Amino acid sequence: MSSTLASHAATPDADPERRILIARAHARSTGFGLEASHAVDYQALGLRTLHELVDANQLLYRHALPVMETLHAQIANTESMVLLTDSGGVILHSLGDGDFADRAKRVALAPGVSWAESSKGTNAIGTALAEARPAVVHADEHFLRANRMLTCSCAPIAGPFGQVLGALDVSGDHRGFHKHTMALVRMSAQMIENHLFATHFTDAALVRFHARPEFVGTLFEGMAAFSADGTFVAANRSGLFQLGLSPDTLDRQSFAALFGMPLGTALRQGGEACGQLLTLTLPSRVLVFARMALLAPPRRAPAPAARPSAPASSPAHASALAALDTGDARMAAVLQRVDKVRGRDIPILVLGRTGTGKEWLARAIHRDSPRGAAPFVAVNCASIPESLIEAELFGYEDGAFTGARRRGSPGKLVQAHGGTLFLDEIGDMPLAQQVRLMRVLQERAVTPLGGAQAIPVDLRIICATHRDLRAMIAAGTFREDLYYRINALSVTLPALRDRTDLPVLVARILTQQLAQAEHGDAHPTRVAEDVLARFGRHPWPGNLRQMVNVLRTAAIMAEGEGEIRAEHLPEDFECEPIFAEDRDAAPAVMPVTPASPPERLRDREAAMIHQALARHGGNVSQAARELGLSRNTIYRRLNRS
Repeated sequence: MSSTLASHAATPDADPERRILIARAHARSTGFGLEASHAVDYQALGLRTLHELVDANQLLYRHALPVMETLHAQIANTESMVLLTDSGGVILHSLGDGDFADRAKRVALAPGVSWAESSKGTNAIGTALAEARPAVVHADEHFLRANRMLTCSCAPIAGPFGQVLGALDVSGDHRGFHKHTMALVRMSAQMIENHLFATHFTDAALVRFHARPEFVGTLFEGMAAFSADGTFVAANRSGLFQLGLSPDTLDRQSFAALFGMPLGTALRQGGEACGQLLTLTLPSRVLVFARMALLAPPRRAPAPAARPSAPASSPAHASALAALDTGDARMAAVLQRVDKVRGRDIPILVLGRTGTGKEWLARAIHRDSPRGAAPFVAVNCASIPESLIEAELFGYEDGAFTGARRRGSPGKLVQAHGGTLFLDEIGDMPLAQQVRLMRVLQERAVTPLGGAQAIPVDLRIICATHRDLRAMIAAGTFREDLYYRINALSVTLPALRDRTDLPVLVARILTQQLAQAEHGDAHPTRVAEDVLARFGRHPWPGNLRQMVNVLRTAAIMAEGEGEIRAEHLPEDFECEPIFAEDRDAAPAVMPVTPASPPERLRDREAAMIHQALARHGGNVSQAARELGLSRNTIYRRLNRS
């Protein structure tokens, strides 16, 4: 180490183990044919290739981004920057102080550039990935002289099964080295790992534990996932350390062997604990405090390359899209088209009449995507007053307008960051907001009302409408450029009356209601045959939404009985739809008399609307949902009567 370096008050600890690590890294650098005098390799991936690499590392990127922003805030104004790389050392994203960011470009600290040791020699990113352990490389410790202006602290990021996914690094001016930087980086990397672990095992029995109760629920807690039969699946770093066993040994263990009681007992006690911690015993006889959660069967670790892979017909976890396939050919075709773009952030436009299940499909698309663990934010553009939709979508700063909440609001776009934004009834969005939405989709950033700072947003967009957007484009009420931006793939959901899977749908809806019922043993589990026949003849103007409401009401009326019979149905169920928008699509069996005077039809329309409003306590939105109409149609019919 040079005398200049030695004169600094703050330099990394020169412990023997660290000197050996740097020596190994220099030896590897020489073995790659590098020389200290070599110029910096500025070669970066093209923008398209970089985007593809980010997409391939979407899960890591999504969970790392908010942690990077927090870390950057902690080191602000220190002439340094935060970097995220993939497992090969290619920078995926960077956040840095303005002045240092400009200087960093001179040594190729920029997205798309590889910092593997084979390219840049000894450096914190490449060395941490090569050694699979945190590394500090300071000033003259860099193999290339061109990089000796830097001091870098890096920690690898492990996936749920211990595989290295990438690395988190802080690089800065070597004169600003601080010994606490490495601790911040390691804690931030651990935070990302814990987020990845907890969200990956949303469908397993998960135990969070620590020998000190105050550490349960913190960054330092151990986490371990188990299958429903109590077989060990995986553990995070802290979990492995506390259990004191190697992953190979743990792979043969059960929950009972590791924690001193059967999994079922722990789950039951956890459910009865009312927020209190359980006490469990590790194999070392150490007592730990824990919280338990069980969701569904877990995803298993991918098989090693040497073993035969699982057949393609055995998915790693239950598909939400597959669950929507209940036997109707048209619906199956829709699901097949959507499934072809699974895992890709392609904008999807879902078409179909009100109540056909557009949001159900959107949620299933989200759940089956790499963004499935992130937020799903739904916005109904038809239900928000035009004067408020801009603030609702884009957010606002404190004092942006009269009546605004103190401290402002982030808006739905920012709330969906990392996940999926579902814009239902996009055809009802005002033109001014269409322009703003288009700008957000182009720039991937949103500026709140009254704000000057653009907020980056990373989200997938799914839109839905019952309107003819092409006709609206021709009429000048919908922007053509936005239409093509949201419509990379469009699918049309069939109306309920056109579907052939009605008995399966009825059974599925009843099962869902049974799971949500407060008194499950009193909930009817089937529908009588004559009622099912009536369902088959009914035109269902409100589609699936109406069927759910009818079955919910009937199930309450039939509480304590085994099946839903005709007397349990709402009194007005036999009323046939006679609204103008339903007449042309009604089936032949619909008993509407052609000679009915218009005045009589209007009276019946008004009566149906008033009955629906009465059932929902005057709530227009709920009445509109039941009848399969828009709120505006309800208001028009009421004004006409």
